[in-house]
Amino acid sequence: MAYVVTQLCVDVKHKDCLDECPVDAIYEGERTVYINPNECVECGTCEAVCPAGAIFHEDDLPADYIDYVDIARSFFAITGVSGGGAYAGPQGTDEPRVAALPLQM
Repeated sequence: MAYVVTQLCVDVKHKDCLDECPVDAIYEGERTVYINPNECVECGTCEAVCPAGAIFHEDDLPADYIDYVDIARSFFAITGVSGGGAYAGPQGTDEPRVAALPLQM
């Protein structure tokens, strides 16, 4: 299990979570950020600092956002990035379902 970033972050990207993650498991896409479920240590610091309330533990996801578990896994399968978000840098792309969302602002 891991923490998951939901649609509440799309086009917002405060990125406070990037600075707080002790294992650098958060990666920046074009319109949102993604938590690598294989790197997350479930400490919860990202959830605590998210001003948009966009991050949930996988077990606590509201039903409307359950697809974001698969969206995160798909993002990492598509991009192949790993080894730390700071190391990888902004990806300039998003998982197709996120990319297809209308502008959220």
